[in-house]
Amino acid sequence: MSWIGLLLLGFAVTDLVFSVRPMRHVPEAVGATCVVALGLLADLTDGRDLTALLVIALLTIAWGQVVTRGFASDHSWWPLALFGGTVTGAVVLSPYAGNVDGAVAHWLTQTPVAVLAGLDGDQALLLAGVMLAQLSTGNVLVRLVLAATGTVDPGHGSGREVPTYRLKGGRLLGPMERVFIVGLGLAGELTAASVVVAAKGLLRWPELQAARDEHPRGPGIHQVTEYFLVGSFVSWMLALAGLVLLGG
Repeated sequence: MSWIGLLLLGFAVTDLVFSVRPMRHVPEAVGATCVVALGLLADLTDGRDLTALLVIALLTIAWGQVVTRGFASDHSWWPLALFGGTVTGAVVLSPYAGNVDGAVAHWLTQTPVAVLAGLDGDQALLLAGVMLAQLSTGNVLVRLVLAATGTVDPGHGSGREVPTYRLKGGRLLGPMERVFIVGLGLAGELTAASVVVAAKGLLRWPELQAARDEHPRGPGIHQVTEYFLVGSFVSWMLALAGLVLLGG
């Protein structure tokens, strides 16, 4: 599980840094550095683990580059394929990953946070990767799916920009609801996540209905509803996928 956790952490840190400071090459460099540093702190230092650290660092750099180019062109499927392929590969190869030890394991034995103290190093690393991915990479994947499927505001000429004047809280509410769903799942209350889904639909209903009154040249209720549904379902699926990885 350590390799899966490091991969998700590398991608998530890259996306978080980009959201704060969208500088060229810096986010992926920070993400790759975090992967290597955390791997060494976790005492993943035998030949197989060091090779995996190098590969994950290179994949993190590739992720930052491919996502940037995917948003700037008609190649939104490329980063989606990279993400799906690398995570699948990490899951398949996870039995060969070394166990987390060293400074990371020592910190877990000393932490006063009861929830973390009850986890072993591999579980903690995977939990960190899954939760950080919900905060940052989840939004990136949702936007990529919307762009790749053309589920965007038809008012934009390029057809590749995600609408920002509608559903403005989506980039904040999305991470919050994904973290909430994962938290409920880990607490054994996954059915309570239906409250999140229902509440989101009720809160957005007036906004979706308002699309009927838009200018004829603007997006209608069908386009706005499709955008809302596709984005929401992709977001929820990412949270559930995180739960599957965690065994929740």
